[in-house]
Amino acid sequence: MTQDQREELPVSPVSPKMADTCGQVLLGSGLTVLSHPLMYIKVLIQVGHEPLPPTLGRNLFGRQVYQLPGLFAYAKHIIKIDGKVGLFKGLGPRLCAGTIGTVVHSKVVQKCQEQGTPQVLGSQQKAVEGSLQHVVNETTKEMIARSCATIVTHPFHVITLRCMVQFIGRETKYSGVFDSIITVYREEGILGFFAGLIPRLLGDVLSLWICNLLAHLINTYAIDDSMSHMGEIKNCSQAVTGFFASMLTYPFVLVSNLMAVNNCGLAGGLPPYASVYPTWVDCWRHLSQEGNMSRGNSLFFRKLPAGKMYAIDQKRFF
Repeated sequence: MTQDQREELPVSPVSPKMADTCGQVLLGSGLTVLSHPLMYIKVLIQVGHEPLPPTLGRNLFGRQVYQLPGLFAYAKHIIKIDGKVGLFKGLGPRLCAGTIGTVVHSKVVQKCQEQGTPQVLGSQQKAVEGSLQHVVNETTKEMIARSCATIVTHPFHVITLRCMVQFIGRETKYSGVFDSIITVYREEGILGFFAGLIPRLLGDVLSLWICNLLAHLINTYAIDDSMSHMGEIKNCSQAVTGFFASMLTYPFVLVSNLMAVNNCGLAGGLPPYASVYPTWVDCWRHLSQEGNMSRGNSLFFRKLPAGKMYAIDQKRFF
């Protein structure tokens, strides 16, 4: 092939949607790496692992109270045992989940736009932007995309959590993505990859609808269109409602993570350290009875649970 022939070959341009997806993947991967130590510590607290005893401190009002170690004290403990690299256990499968989830979400949203979202409220006309019908239709489309991404990536989420929980019993059962996939399939079959999926899906769906509908009500009835910086105010209301929705649906996240590691052969998911739950409903009921539905929700100013005793040998509360 001559130089002239090579120059005449058409160059296939990168589509804007593909470039946008690649950008989202890179940005998401960067944020995942930065936030991974925080998620790691949060998961260990969620399963009830308290390696450090409570200390006497002061609350916001200056009163002396017993507090559990916060984010930085917990991080120092992990670094002392496993080094700084130890803060990134489970990062590999989590990056896989984030990348695949972003691609699946983008593809499903694109398909929904091409085929049209079902008109949930029954109108055949195109919904006016900002109307309730438009919010419901857009939320439905986003719900479908998120649910598909969650289902596809949940096996990687399960592996991520189990890699993290190994810190409790110092196991090495889940050491890599492919080896972990083989381990889960050999011991639990296909269903093992979807442990804790139902409460996670329910939490995602409820959080999305609460956030979008509440933001719509605020933007419609509490914000005047004539106000200056209207776009910034609406973005702020969306962020506030998102935070509120995540607080309300946090118990679903907690139960999902506990079921993902429950009875999987790791010390952190087996008696006497943890109870074995037949279903996620049993897990929810048990946490509710013990008043632990918000365990791990806060990483700072962690108050000592009322009526609980610290077991030094198991490093948890009873």
